[in-house]
Amino acid sequence: MTLSFQSLGLSEERIEQLEKLGFTAPTNIQAQAIPELLAGRDVVGQSQTGTGKTAAFSLPILEQIDTNSRVVQALILTPTRELAQQVADAMRDFGGNRRYGILTVYGGQSIDRQIRSLERGVQIVVGTPGRIIDLLDRGDLKLNGVRWVVLDEADEMLSMGFIDDVKKILKKAPTERQTTCFSATMPRPIRELVNQFMLSPVTVTVEQQQATPSKIEQRVYMVPSGCSKSKALLPIMELEDPESALIFVRTRKSAAELTSQLQAAGHSVDEYHGDLSQSQRERLLHRFRQNQVRWVVATDIAARGLDVDHLTHVINYDLPDQAESYIHRIGRTGRAGNSGMAISIIHPFDRRKLQVIERKVRQRLDVTRIPSRSQIEARRLEKLQEKLREALAGERMASFLPVVRDLSEEYDPLAIAAASLQMVYDHTQPPLMGDFDYSSDRPKIKRRVEKPNFEKPNFEKPNFEKPQKSVISNPSR
Repeated sequence: MTLSFQSLGLSEERIEQLEKLGFTAPTNIQAQAIPELLAGRDVVGQSQTGTGKTAAFSLPILEQIDTNSRVVQALILTPTRELAQQVADAMRDFGGNRRYGILTVYGGQSIDRQIRSLERGVQIVVGTPGRIIDLLDRGDLKLNGVRWVVLDEADEMLSMGFIDDVKKILKKAPTERQTTCFSATMPRPIRELVNQFMLSPVTVTVEQQQATPSKIEQRVYMVPSGCSKSKALLPIMELEDPESALIFVRTRKSAAELTSQLQAAGHSVDEYHGDLSQSQRERLLHRFRQNQVRWVVATDIAARGLDVDHLTHVINYDLPDQAESYIHRIGRTGRAGNSGMAISIIHPFDRRKLQVIERKVRQRLDVTRIPSRSQIEARRLEKLQEKLREALAGERMASFLPVVRDLSEEYDPLAIAAASLQMVYDHTQPPLMGDFDYSSDRPKIKRRVEKPNFEKPNFEKPNFEKPQKSVISNPSR
């Protein structure tokens, strides 16, 4: 039997607003969590991004907020400013015509303006732990009227070092409250926090296979010996040609260096990491959503909250340390019924980490070679042929027929067509830079050992020349 939002106990007003927003049926996590939260129970939810958890905790809160009171009644903690803004925007959408006082608070934003909003009165505060602590210490944020506390992405708050701040905030909140904790993973410190601050919580989960939808194709490229990832990435992106991609790297420095390299190659790309100011982050996010930037290179922490509906590719330039993070990353594509592509670039020493990921996603991931120059040129010609078919079906072609008719008196029509395609190709396609032919059929270099000379004392170590190993990979899917 298909569940409806009405069967979960939501009001008609709320259901009508959800229908306007295009929500027709609850997700798994919503179906489990909403009834429990409406009943007043503490809830621990384990789910990945994209499963609908924001609505799962927002809708019950909005159902019960007293709009006549201007005191803070709900406090929602998030690890990043982007996620705070995202949650606040979603709650405003779910609220519809009813006016709720929703305030986002985070660093990089004027604290004086936040204080003025609190003085005027708001009912819901969404923010990062650091700024929440600042406002509490100054006495500008009072929690005595709080009835709901939500910890969103609790494992990320732990990894970012916010766990002590979270505990401090929970100690200041009234004991008579309803607490909700959502987390993709449940490491020991999070379980300890749940046991300390939550009252007989109900646990709701989303099955693991929901985290890696079947519409996400997963592909792995092996970087050959003697080649860097940065050099290998260019032919991969040439072949895949993502419309919109999120490229995950390990450090801010890597993000800056990789962005510069891709920009130098003529690609539409920008970087997204913790060193950017809030205005820079918001400007980049707007450009990405408007398709003014095709690719974004980001660190894991900065990318929390950077969600776009049209994301076609996720690139794991650096594999994450945890398999759960891999699932979280690739779950950003293939949403809302769309297909998606997840690409990982690995060195031979990443094999063990890849095996851990395969066990987690319950799927064997085929490993393929870096694309060769001939593969890239074949793909370019294939796309050119697709565009040619579109032009042949259009009406503007007729205006060029007289030119072809005149030239055909001197040249073969096939030669005219080929020359035209060459002109288009040369004009639109940048030259392929560097050596893309990483053949796995290169001959092996035999290990040569220089024997020590025993006729006279020789205290030098034998000279071992490191062999250049060939990479044998599985064929591409």
